[in-house]
Amino acid sequence: MKSKTLSTWLTFFGGPLGLHRFYLHGLGDWLGWLMPVPTALGLYGISRVQAFGLDDMMSWWLIPLLGFNIAACALNAIVYGLMPTEKWNARFNPEHSVEHPAGQTSWLTIGGVAVSLLIGTAILMSSLVFSFQRYFEYQIEAARLISQ
Repeated sequence: MKSKTLSTWLTFFGGPLGLHRFYLHGLGDWLGWLMPVPTALGLYGISRVQAFGLDDMMSWWLIPLLGFNIAACALNAIVYGLMPTEKWNARFNPEHSVEHPAGQTSWLTIGGVAVSLLIGTAILMSSLVFSFQRYFEYQIEAARLISQ
């Protein structure tokens, strides 16, 4: 039996590692095994910034992967948390009735949705700002070199 509340929180906290996919679909879920790849690449981008500074162009591409993956997992947590009980139980608990308590929304579920909305939005906006800032700084530097 799959709990909607547990799935919401697991998607928020363990989503970038694919833990929610393994909980809902089992260890054979190929998407669950692919989820850690952009997370690891983003963490590698952060380590490149620490080693080489903000001028490292490869980190400009890698760091947003982590941010977008976390934001996508937060969006997925919101979708899970707001899914109607009947739809949740029909999709993830088909052997039980559509009114089974595992698919019901509680205050903990709503708390998971609220936290996912708050943190996911902040991380998505931060990733976009980082990407655009680095891109425009690179364009200004390239224009400065051309004009000299």
